[in-house]
Amino acid sequence: MTKLRLAIVGAGPAGIYAADLLIKSELRDFEVSIDLFDLLPAPYGLVRYGVAPDHPRIKGIIRALYEVLDRGDIRFFGNVSYGTDITLEDLKKHYNAVIFSTGAIKDADLKIPGIELDGSYGAADFVNWYDAHPDVPRTWPLNAREIAVIGNGNVALDVARVLVKHPQDMLSTDIPANVYEGLKSSPVTDVHVFGRRGPAQVKFTPLELREATHIEGVDCIVYDEDFKYDEGSQEAIDSNNQTRVMVNTLEALRAEPQNTGAPRRLHLHFFSAPVEVLGEDGKVAAIRIERTELDGRGGVTSTGEFREIPVQAVYRAVGYFGSELDQIPYDAKYGVIPNDGGRVLGSDGKQIDGVYATGWIKRGPVGLIGHTKSDALETIGNVIADRDKWWSPENADESAVDALLNSRGVEFVGWPQWLMIDAWEKSLGEAEGRERVKLVDREDFLRVAKG
Repeated sequence: MTKLRLAIVGAGPAGIYAADLLIKSELRDFEVSIDLFDLLPAPYGLVRYGVAPDHPRIKGIIRALYEVLDRGDIRFFGNVSYGTDITLEDLKKHYNAVIFSTGAIKDADLKIPGIELDGSYGAADFVNWYDAHPDVPRTWPLNAREIAVIGNGNVALDVARVLVKHPQDMLSTDIPANVYEGLKSSPVTDVHVFGRRGPAQVKFTPLELREATHIEGVDCIVYDEDFKYDEGSQEAIDSNNQTRVMVNTLEALRAEPQNTGAPRRLHLHFFSAPVEVLGEDGKVAAIRIERTELDGRGGVTSTGEFREIPVQAVYRAVGYFGSELDQIPYDAKYGVIPNDGGRVLGSDGKQIDGVYATGWIKRGPVGLIGHTKSDALETIGNVIADRDKWWSPENADESAVDALLNSRGVEFVGWPQWLMIDAWEKSLGEAEGRERVKLVDREDFLRVAKG
């Protein structure tokens, strides 16, 4: 019987779903052997390193991903860098095909004057810090009293909530000591979230909005001038239950303002398009916004009215962006791998045999984690259909990959080693009455992996 040896680069939800769907697929009539590689010594991708630590419900997805990997029919290789530790040539020697599911982990650019000032940050970098990503610095400059967050999506609300929340309320989560101490040192009093459109056009989810508007010891403030609706807005409210819930949540805040005199405040601004970050002595001093107005169709137009809000830090949360991969085509405009249904396309627009993509690196950073399943299903269907285009590897033996990595001195983390790390993090948490405390440094991961 034919056997497919498949490599998947990226062990987040997209890669794990793709592996699981292929194994369970009724379309295949061949055996399958899958190896899952990740740059990090931990699996789960953005569920572990992109979801705020005070979101235990979303992190519950990890349990489902854990059960897939724990079955034993998918091999995990953590702490392996594609392009250096293992190359495209290596993959062709040992596999029939590869799926890239490397996601999008960089911040999208925001091209406004002053965005490069000291005190201006990308939200993804901040998320990586508070989620204990091993490749970012251990400290974060939390010295601003007034902060601007640009964006009206869930990441913007996550960042704003973590910035304004009292740090002792984060101690029940999995944050390590360096993150708690950093948040504890913050003098923040006001966090302003700016969106260029109105309440009916926000990209939050109802859960994110409810959590942001009900933070212990934090007043959430909205502004009467921001509650305007046109025909397009009303159509969205009437036709979409999620939009209706969010508008009702915001209208309730407007009807009964939170003015308890809390020491910290979260301000939600709508119809506010950032146009410039203003500085003094090279550091952020204010943000300049232009008021916008509805165009009758749910969109907005400029008004020519400008305002300046004093802030000492700016976080742009305007989206994620995919990174280029060695020897793989890349669309620099959209931050994705050019593809047709997951089949990777070369510069001539033709399919490159044996190379596929799924997840955000395939379609861009849009949609929730659940959308990744249908995305993976499409890619897997095309891998199965392309049997006559698979590579013919020189050595498809599973042990050959272990030997290759060992010969290069790559300290990879297999699934048994990850279980040791997982247990260690839980033991650290148990000592503090928490579910877990994350390890941060790669050296600590590898030390625990070695027993």
